[in-house]
Amino acid sequence: MNDTPTLLAEHTAAPDRPADARPAAARRRALPWGGMAAWLVLAALLALTLAPFWMMLKTALTPAAELFSQSTRLWPEAPTLDNLRRVLGGMDAAQAIAAGGSGARIDVSRAVLNSLVFTAVVVVLQTACAAMAAYAFARLRFPGRQVLFGMFIASMMVPGVVTFIPNFILIKDLGWLNTLPGLVAPFALMQGFSVFFLRQFFLSIPRDLEEAARLEGAGFGCIFLRIVLPLSTTPLATIAVLTGIGMWNEFFWPSLVARDETWQVLPVALQAFKSQTPQGQPDWSGLMAAASLAVLPTLVLLLVLGRRVVESVQFSGGK
Repeated sequence: MNDTPTLLAEHTAAPDRPADARPAAARRRALPWGGMAAWLVLAALLALTLAPFWMMLKTALTPAAELFSQSTRLWPEAPTLDNLRRVLGGMDAAQAIAAGGSGARIDVSRAVLNSLVFTAVVVVLQTACAAMAAYAFARLRFPGRQVLFGMFIASMMVPGVVTFIPNFILIKDLGWLNTLPGLVAPFALMQGFSVFFLRQFFLSIPRDLEEAARLEGAGFGCIFLRIVLPLSTTPLATIAVLTGIGMWNEFFWPSLVARDETWQVLPVALQAFKSQTPQGQPDWSGLMAAASLAVLPTLVLLLVLGRRVVESVQFSGGK
């Protein structure tokens, strides 16, 4: 029997249609519109996010005497660095008033140095203490380990402002007001998030490496310093960056314990500068110039290490 018609029918039969039965041309037309809408929404959100930074930069570069006359412009007609020079101490009060400033005083250089010292000390102490505590929770077995770790996790849900009053009373009784120890004391030891974050990473390190070192006679301290820490540079750097950004922008605690210029950090100095109104109003151009200096380190850190920080958080959070 000749099966040619049957074979032809099988080959020419319409294949099963996919779940999306729309023609390919219709699907191609639909996808670009959806993609364009998504990109427009993202662009609008980006513009809203960058608008305050743009206004800050524009105000910082606008001559103080022309600030309000150029308020509707997107960019100053004649950008100048006089505002930055003024807040860095390059002008005295008379010169600042002549340039359109208020004559308010701010020692930005000293405030930046204080912020750098405060941030560096807290980052080093907190990262070191958190790493040791996290390794103990990840590898050591001792009574009450789970309960203690649960307390660290619970501390993440307590707002830091709740502890400011008892901490302030303690610092005052110790005589540490307007001192570096008084500034760093509440932040120097481990924080709940830092301990949790590093513990999650330490759990991912193969135990075989530690067991091999233990067979060679290495103790917990040697294993921690020579094996675990060298493998943990990325999460340690992540904790250092996140802690550094938080401490650089810390305002409330330094405003309580270090209002004297000796240890006045940059956010507190900016607030003090804003409150000075020798000419009847704040020096907005000078304030935005100083604020531009304040956000610069954070922007540099995020641009250089932002992707690495996000990847490290995703890895440790997924463990």
